[in-house]
Amino acid sequence: MPLIRFDLIEGRDEQAVRKLVDAAHQAMVQAFGVPERDRYQIVNQHPAHEMFIEDTGLGFERSKDVVVISVTSKERTEEQKQQFYRLMVSELGKQCGIEPNDIMISIVTNGNADWSFGYGEAQFITGKL
Repeated sequence: MPLIRFDLIEGRDEQAVRKLVDAAHQAMVQAFGVPERDRYQIVNQHPAHEMFIEDTGLGFERSKDVVVISVTSKERTEEQKQQFYRLMVSELGKQCGIEPNDIMISIVTNGNADWSFGYGEAQFITGKL
């Protein structure tokens, strides 16, 4: 059920994008215990001049491979979030060659009434999920 948005600098081909979203999904399944078909991912590629991703004073550099990952999800524990961050960096490194300093992740939480998967229903409230 988490909705994941990826913001990338344009230039990745279809195969590279697929590897990225598959790796991210593996991290999500492992960290949050979601079902395999609980997959909602959107990829946006931008010209380099439209992305300004700095380091909040931490002193590391970003490259053209920077990935901003925005997750909207029901509440998760701090432990689950930390595991997700670690797994995401690990999977994107192994499967896509993306360096840890090029991965920024933000998680925004919401509740059961904030999701409708179709048919104009809030399935978490109606009991279908």
